[in-house]
Amino acid sequence: MDTGELKALETELAAQAHEIEHVYERIENRAGIKSAAGAESLAFQLHNLYSAFEQLFEIVARAFENNVTGETGYHLELLRRMNVAVAGVRPPLVPDGLLPLFDSLRSFRHFFRHAYAQDIDRRKVAPVLEDARKLREEYPQMISEFVTAVST
Repeated sequence: MDTGELKALETELAAQAHEIEHVYERIENRAGIKSAAGAESLAFQLHNLYSAFEQLFEIVARAFENNVTGETGYHLELLRRMNVAVAGVRPPLVPDGLLPLFDSLRSFRHFFRHAYAQDIDRRKVAPVLEDARKLREEYPQMISEFVTAVST
């Protein structure tokens, strides 16, 4: 990857990280709302959070693999792809320790998208919120380590 491509990648990743932080702000604003509508709003933002992370993954996939398609199982496959190194091309973006947290958010997003006939139970949202908060502490370093690795 030449210097211009690397700079473009860094810029795109930083812009997407900024969008992720906006979603985190909305999550924290809604986390304290104890009503059913508050739980639904929080669930929607957790859904949006994984979508924002998935956009981050797509930026990396497009930059290195040029093969992002909407096949069946795409969401899980994209996450798994971000957890592996592509020999001679790029290191993994998602370290092993964060994979379960991302997968928790991915699974919740899938549930949320198909839960149109169900009420959102705050007890089901709580563990996902906890995972999201753990990711907030870790994902900036994940991105930084990835950029450093592809820069060398």
